[in-house]
Amino acid sequence: MSSAAQQDTVSDKGEALKAAVDAACGMVAPNWPLDRMIAVNPYWGMVDKSFEQVHRRLASLGGSTLFMPLSYYREQWKQGAINEQDLQAAIDEQGGHQTPELLVAQLDRRYPQKYSAPLPSDLLDGQRDLSHEPAWCDTITHQVSQFCGAWFDRDQADWRPDDDSCLYSGWREVMQFGHSVERLMQSPWIAGRVEQLPEEPMALIEYALKRLEVKESDWQAFLHAVILRISGWASWCAYRRWLANQQGADDDAIVELLAIRLGWECLLDDGSRGEDSLLKQWHARWERHFLTLDDVAVQTHSLWQRAMEIGYQRRLGDALQAAPAKPAAERPLAQAVFCIDVRSEVFRRHLEAAQDIETLGFAGFFGLPVAYTPLGTEATRPQLPGLLAPVLSVTDSSGDADKDKQTAAERQRQLARNSTWQPFASMPGSAFSLVETLGLGYLGKLIKRSKPSSKSALSEQGILKAGAGIRPQLSGVDLANKIDLAAKVLRGMNLVEGAAPLVLLIGHGAHSVNNPHKAGLDCGACCGQTGEVNARALANLLNDPQVREGLKEQGINLPEDTRFIAGFHNTTTEEVGLFDADLNQLPIEKLDYVRLQLAEAGKQARRERAASLGLEKLAHDPEALLKKVRQRGNDWAQTRPEWGLGNNAAFIIGPRCRSRGVDLDGRVFLHEYDPQLDSEGALLEQIMTAPMIVAHWINMQYYASTVDNRRYGAGNKTLHNVVGGRIGVFEGNGGDLRIGLAMQSLHDGQNWRHQPLRLTVVIDAPRERIQAVIDKHEVVARLVNNGWLYLMRFGGNGVEAIKPTAKPEI
Repeated sequence: MSSAAQQDTVSDKGEALKAAVDAACGMVAPNWPLDRMIAVNPYWGMVDKSFEQVHRRLASLGGSTLFMPLSYYREQWKQGAINEQDLQAAIDEQGGHQTPELLVAQLDRRYPQKYSAPLPSDLLDGQRDLSHEPAWCDTITHQVSQFCGAWFDRDQADWRPDDDSCLYSGWREVMQFGHSVERLMQSPWIAGRVEQLPEEPMALIEYALKRLEVKESDWQAFLHAVILRISGWASWCAYRRWLANQQGADDDAIVELLAIRLGWECLLDDGSRGEDSLLKQWHARWERHFLTLDDVAVQTHSLWQRAMEIGYQRRLGDALQAAPAKPAAERPLAQAVFCIDVRSEVFRRHLEAAQDIETLGFAGFFGLPVAYTPLGTEATRPQLPGLLAPVLSVTDSSGDADKDKQTAAERQRQLARNSTWQPFASMPGSAFSLVETLGLGYLGKLIKRSKPSSKSALSEQGILKAGAGIRPQLSGVDLANKIDLAAKVLRGMNLVEGAAPLVLLIGHGAHSVNNPHKAGLDCGACCGQTGEVNARALANLLNDPQVREGLKEQGINLPEDTRFIAGFHNTTTEEVGLFDADLNQLPIEKLDYVRLQLAEAGKQARRERAASLGLEKLAHDPEALLKKVRQRGNDWAQTRPEWGLGNNAAFIIGPRCRSRGVDLDGRVFLHEYDPQLDSEGALLEQIMTAPMIVAHWINMQYYASTVDNRRYGAGNKTLHNVVGGRIGVFEGNGGDLRIGLAMQSLHDGQNWRHQPLRLTVVIDAPRERIQAVIDKHEVVARLVNNGWLYLMRFGGNGVEAIKPTAKPEI
């Protein structure tokens, strides 16, 4: 072979290696830190493949599943959630030759357990007495995980490794000079072998593939199997890359993590290459592993899952078709705009019992792509879905510079006091240190804090108390841009005409204590933040006389008497409070009436969900029930303060008249949309490419955490230990970083509280307008055509399905 040909071959190998590494790492979805926790579809990097293809891939490489066990579907069949009609519809949809009778008979079949694709370390463990000796695979996971926890920690530890080098280089250094694994595993040769490993991560990956004699055709599958062994930390690294990409940069930590895990497989290879060597045995085991996947099992589970979803869609369609006719159009006293979050559906339904109050659904960040910097601090946090990057800033102001300066100074003093004692109050075991430091006089305060209070948490929202007249406001935005932003938001809410005298912008959040995942209860989408800041900033913007004058030039004429009021919905207690009402010159009698109706709606919402919290005995005692739900939120030992977005199943894009009066059981996201005001489809395009994707992420996180809590869920909440102050949690004192939702957010100890269904999206728009969005946006087309969500529309004969334009490969 000529030197030129050899050079081309080397170049091709390099490109193939990079492609395999990029593909393996690209299949890992990001996982946001605890303080910015959002729901993520953990399969996001694989939605270019069909749902069933991803199941096959993860089942063969990681021992994972995308379906529930057949025993679960048997219970759904017995309870009537699935009927014979649903089974036949699923069979017809997939074009199979099964029958409902055969599928029912399959429920009693037992399928073999799924296992991860073998690595050389697995075979080494097969030669050990694991009842008396630690397993290599477990030890490797623990070592890599503890190292990553220390390396990425920026908030918790007083000491951390020197991070001047890259993650992989730091690991090589630790492995050369740290001997804990050598002693535990009685393997004194580790440090010497580490020195032989390449110094660069990509060089290590290439070296490992060559040393382990992995065929080029297997590179991608093998590398994916390796990264799945440390998938929790891989998700954290994917988040770092996601954040860097939003800022026009890159982050290679996930590639370095892959190199670290591959490095361990190289360290365990003793170099022997005989027929009985570990490497030869592993090659034979690798080849056999991929012959064991049962296609009948995949098809059976897929059909039962789809039949369960069709059953829900059938019931949803029947309920929407029976929705009461739209009442005569009259200007209501008030309109309340809630986040599309499924928890608001229950509250909205009860609030609408007051016939002079309308409700609307809109994305909970209220269309403001902002980052918030509280007055008196340098901390900045995003207040929008993780899919987006903030482009505007919000801070607190009273409009008086001197007053703002005084407030900032007071806040800094308060933050200093909090930062002094907060670590003692929140770190495990530190309460004893605090009592020892301050004396027994502080013990009473600790005991008092440990007793659940029935005090309302509404007054405690936000980072710090703002003070009279201090409220979040847009900063650094000129009038023209404010007017454009206001117009865009009002059009998105369908409030370009017919606004009520009082328009409530209701942000939402939860309240719980001693709960590392509490940010995930606040929204599930907006970087783990409540909606208070956005609601207050938007109300201030829309009440601005100059902005309202400018809106007239854009054809938006808000009535002179319309005032926007920010509010906050505490989803844990179903209480709603209003902000800044004293600043807007509002008629007291109307405001008192609205507050009364909000309180009544909260009472009815608490009563409706009392049974789901095990409080059915208090359902008819409003005061006792309110006290109890407040106590649950304040209880340090409460693992289920509320169910969050559990049991979410559908997303309706349309005017409220399509669903008003229908009990949707708190399972449906509701986004306002009037097709008559969107003839070009621009607004529908925005909804289907942003809020719909966010709803899909939420839906898939709950789905994945239920069907595969071992890999994509956080396990047992009572065993959690926070890693790095905010990075994530361990279950116990080690193992991989746990992502997703804890079992206590999905299961009540006896039954699943979340029914895993792929999202059903029902749209009020012409078929061709919906199809145009699908055709224009590849990501939407992938979700629809590959079976990650289902589209339906309101048609002349009720709700009808929109079939994928390309049938997914099953």
